[in-house]
Amino acid sequence: MKAFKLQNEPKIETGFKTPDHYFENFSTNLLEKLPQNEPKTISLFSRNRKTFMAVAAVLVIALTVPIVNKYITKSKELDEATLESYLSYQSNLNQYDLIHELDANDIQDLDQNIALGDDAIEDVLATNPNFEHLILE
Repeated sequence: MKAFKLQNEPKIETGFKTPDHYFENFSTNLLEKLPQNEPKTISLFSRNRKTFMAVAAVLVIALTVPIVNKYITKSKELDEATLESYLSYQSNLNQYDLIHELDANDIQDLDQNIALGDDAIEDVLATNPNFEHLILE
């Protein structure tokens, strides 16, 4: 085997050569080739804006519907209780005044809505010790 000497052997040229003054003019040439106006940047939010708005609307509706339903049911119960307590304690109305204000249609509606059977009436009269008072009214 021969001794290999790098200094004495002919060198292979790479084939790549830079033009004269290439690195000195590189920055100016690059700036000339770049576009003058920069492209508009589009953020993720603006691209999918409709999707985000739809999700936000669904969340708002999903969170407010139970709250509104709870508020409405409580307000009806409160109004009925308030009206009943007012009529019981604060008004000067008695049962005769109420009966005097009812007409035939109202009485028919009451008969249809309050359907008491004979068994229910007998149970009330049997369990109540003052049934004579109830009969007289």
